[in-house]
Amino acid sequence: MSDTALREGELMAAIDIGSNSFHMVVARSVLGQLRIVDRLRETVRIATGLRANGDLEPAARERALACLARFGERIHSLPPGRVRAIATNTVRRLRNPQAFLIPAETALGHAIEVVSGREEARLIYLGVAHGLPPSEARRLVIDIGGGSTEFIIGTGFQPLERESLQMGCIASTRRFFPDGKLSARRWQDGQLELAQQFQQFSPAYRSLGWDEAIGSSGTAKAIAEMQGDVDLPENCITRAGLERSVQALLEFRHIDDIRLNGVSADRRPVIAGGLLVMATAFDALGLAQMRVCETAMREGILHDMLGRTQNRDPRDAAIAALALRYGVDAEHAARVETMAQALFDQVEVDWELDGDDRLMLGWAARLHELGLAISHSQHQKHAAYVIANSDIDGFSRQEQTLLAALVRSQRRGLSRSLLAGLSGRAAQAALRSAVLLRLAILLCRSHAAELPQPKIRAREAKIGIALPRAWLDAHALARADLATERDDLAEMGLALSVEAAG
Repeated sequence: MSDTALREGELMAAIDIGSNSFHMVVARSVLGQLRIVDRLRETVRIATGLRANGDLEPAARERALACLARFGERIHSLPPGRVRAIATNTVRRLRNPQAFLIPAETALGHAIEVVSGREEARLIYLGVAHGLPPSEARRLVIDIGGGSTEFIIGTGFQPLERESLQMGCIASTRRFFPDGKLSARRWQDGQLELAQQFQQFSPAYRSLGWDEAIGSSGTAKAIAEMQGDVDLPENCITRAGLERSVQALLEFRHIDDIRLNGVSADRRPVIAGGLLVMATAFDALGLAQMRVCETAMREGILHDMLGRTQNRDPRDAAIAALALRYGVDAEHAARVETMAQALFDQVEVDWELDGDDRLMLGWAARLHELGLAISHSQHQKHAAYVIANSDIDGFSRQEQTLLAALVRSQRRGLSRSLLAGLSGRAAQAALRSAVLLRLAILLCRSHAAELPQPKIRAREAKIGIALPRAWLDAHALARADLATERDDLAEMGLALSVEAAG
């Protein structure tokens, strides 16, 4: 996504492709703030179509594509850099996500990012924090989605702890009430099994503590409405109210029979699983009361987009933290980044690259030596593995995969298999960015403070680079490296020529 500054009054859109519902929020930038101008929500329930083998049933797929096409009509005039679509748990679990994402992106008319559970949690917290009055109080946020539930402790706009568990309202309903029958025995079995998952993090959370608990998204809102307690503030869930709601639910023999205050016909098929998760969370975390917030991940996506246009991109901080953790030589990484982006700027137009490619190239340069903390031998492979398998704030799975591929491509043979999963323009841009990274690392290999000023030209598969004659004469190793690089690129069908200038 291009992160150029927003013009006053410009529109932005965030799409949350959830396991239960799809949401879209359209907002206008006014004096550096966001003003909501439109909301769309559809119950798509794609999680009900997720098969055990990771395939998506055709009916669920068609519901999803039809909804995205309708969303696409509303935002067809918005440029790509002003739309961000995020897919969560169900798409994460698909055996072949691309089989869904390609037609989904066509229907929507915009790219779709798949994010990890922890990144989903960060965006949820960001949306909730912006929907509440400013406070330095420590907050516990619980968001029960269709396929997963996120638990976040944070203060201000900063999450401190994040967890994502496979226990959403759809997933838990299907798991513990597969035929729709309700009973106290099934409820107890479900609570026991879910409680075991809470043991992964509940002691640490309770030790850290919080000042208030917040619930977000539809399940929390429905549970608050179920309680109907005139003595409580609006949008509030209490332990006593939860216990009454559970008793009322279990008076029905089947999910189809449920008739409870606040539970719409749309929510009825999944409320049992959502209530089970909430009741277990109250027990495991020792909650007495929870306030329900109106905002959730879709608002978080909007504020994340706004931050990126105001030089508050969380990805920059995440890259810096990763580099620090693995002891990357910051000065040398900065030299490589400067060189890589100087090369990029000279070929950007001819090679049809854009601002997103420039950002990714810079991040790859900052992390290219990360693997040295593990081993010098094959350090590019170690670095790629760490990048691909870490939780990096702000990055989608596709972005992490691309970043890992670039870092993996920095040395030795440049294999097309590194770009597997990319197609068309994305694969071509990744290959060209990898070439620029390789050349930048090569030209900075001496770690000298003074760098050469190369001139580079590129057309299709031909790259020509001109370097000062005096510099080439003084750097025999660089000349040898460039000769080897010419051979490596030739295997990829790329022709590199090097000439001395001046």
